[in-house]
This record gives sequence, structure tokens and C-alpha cells, in this order.
Amino acid sequence: MIKRTLHFSNPAYLSLSQGQLMIDLPHLKVLGEKESKKSVPIEDVGIVVLEHQQITITHGCIAALLNNNSAIITCDHTHHPTGMMLPIDGHHTQSERFRYQVDASLPLKKQLWQQTTQAKILNQAAILAGRGIDHDNMLHWAKSVRSGDPDNYEGRAAAYYWKNVFPKKVEFFRGREGDPPNNLLNYGYAILRAIVARGLVCSGLIPTLGIHHRNKYNAYCLADDIMEPYRPYVDLIVLRIIDNGENFLELGNSIKSQLLAIATVDVQFEKSRSPLMVGVQNTTTSLARCYEGKLRKITYPMMKDFAPRRGVLYKDLEEDFISLAAEEEGKYYKAGDDDDEEELPF
Repeated sequence: MIKRTLHFSNPAYLSLSQGQLMIDLPHLKVLGEKESKKSVPIEDVGIVVLEHQQITITHGCIAALLNNNSAIITCDHTHHPTGMMLPIDGHHTQSERFRYQVDASLPLKKQLWQQTTQAKILNQAAILAGRGIDHDNMLHWAKSVRSGDPDNYEGRAAAYYWKNVFPKKVEFFRGREGDPPNNLLNYGYAILRAIVARGLVCSGLIPTLGIHHRNKYNAYCLADDIMEPYRPYVDLIVLRIIDNGENFLELGNSIKSQLLAIATVDVQFEKSRSPLMVGVQNTTTSLARCYEGKLRKITYPMMKDFAPRRGVLYKDLEEDFISLAAEEEGKYYKAGDDDDEEELPF
């Protein structure tokens, strides 16, 4: 089952009662609405976004959400994500996995970054191809990436990608503080980062210890590493918003709703398909097995068909890493899981 993303952009009082997240919306009371109080099973919640400055949440509610491996995102007065809370005990063999991660060799981390960079460039190339933009150089760069990417093909590909991916009418320069649609990209990436950080914790890994990113001020270096091949899924949502003629100068509720749906978009792996949130868990599970020496490659999605899906239950999937990832949600492995590799398409 896809975990739910709950977004609160109005005043709210959130509490816990008998395993339910109780939601009291006072602004609906003022309007005379009957549905001013709602409830959601805690076990169904994957991410909570607290945007409005007049939201109250009880300690018991926070503890229950974190105990359920949910991520809680808080926003500042400009309505942009500014902080995140994650559980500290997300996996039943966490101490063992911590040791494998800390002891990972430099050659292994360089090889994992090579795979990550290749997957990111290929997904960027897929977006360019879908928009009828020349991408042969991107394919060449993806094949040319060496261990650790010492030639910085990631940077070359990014420069070409951002120069060409948006319509000519949009004078775009990528930067965190840049002009719109940077605001949309930043918001979408913040949600994606939370999804990836949550997946890493559920897989018993430390989100701070990266394979490539290592800024001493960054608490989510590994999340920033692993989210790289998933960024193009956010990019595609932003591109569709622009192509549809929506006003992207401000982050309105309609645009936020579309960006928050990133958790439900379908992602395609070599042998299976899943919603992005489950796909990320698939990826983080494979990363943990790389640290353990059971795999040599991280499982990343290959961008093909892309469509948001809502309210879909993903059951009866093949016995592959997707089902393993689903088991990770409950902190258990199936007996007799095999360790077959899933190759990246190069």
C-alpha cells in the first residue's frame, strides 16, 4: 500500500487517539462545515507536511508518527520546507547495517556514485528525448562515467540539461535562490529528499554519511546522493505545470498538490513497476545490500512512462526487490530471499 502524504496549509490541531491521527480543522468550523474533524490511521501515513504557522501537534502524535517510520516536514513563514524529523530506530538490524555503512571502502563508494551518476544522466536524457531535444551527448556521457566520476560528467550533463529542457519562453538559470520555476523545483526536491531520507532510515542506514556528498553542514548527504536519479521525476511535473500554462511564479495550492503527488508517480525498474515511494525503498534496500557485500549495483528506476497514480494498492508484485522493499516497511525480511543482482541498463 502507498503511504499517504498529508499536507496542512491551514490552521490545524493534530493529536493521537487509539492509533488514529486526529485532525481538527478550526477554519472549517468557522465556515460551518460538518467535516471539520477527520481521522487517518497512523500506519497509513508516510509523510506529514506542516506548512501553516498556526498548527499544533501533540507530542504523542509526533512519537506515534516517528514510531511508524513517518517523516515530518516543517515549513517557515514563506511556506518553504525548513526542517525534517525522522525516526532514529527504523530497522530491526540497524546496528549491523550502521557498521557496514561506516566500514564501506572508498572504491565501493566511488563505484556506487558512478552508478548513481549514470542513472541520473540517463533519466535526464529520457526527459530531453520525450521533448524532442537532442540527447545523444547525454547517452555518451552516461556511458563514459568512470568510478567516482572524476571527469565530472554529472556537471556537464546538468549544464546541457538545464540549458535546453525548459521552453524557450522561460529564461531559466538553475539556482536555489534563482527565479521561478526554481521555486517549484526546490519545493519538489524538498519533498523528494524527505521520501529518500525516510527510505534510508527504514533500510537501517544513516542519512548523513554520503557516498559522494560530504558537506560538513549537511545532515542528509546520503539522501542527497540517492535522490539524484529521482530528481527528473520532479522536473517532469514542473515541466507539465509550465506546459499547461499554469502560473508558476508563486507556489499556489494547485501547484503544491501536484508536487506533493511525487510520492505516487509510477517508476519503472528493469522487471517491475511501483509508486515512487516504494521504488525509493527498493533503491535503499539494494544500497544496504551493497554495503553488506551481497550486491554490486544499486537498483535505480529507468524513466519511461510517467503518470501520477492516486489511491492504488500495489499487490501481487513479482518476488523481486519491490516486494523486499515493501517488507522493509514492516521491518521484516521474508525467509529465503535471494540475492540476485538487478543490472542497470548500460
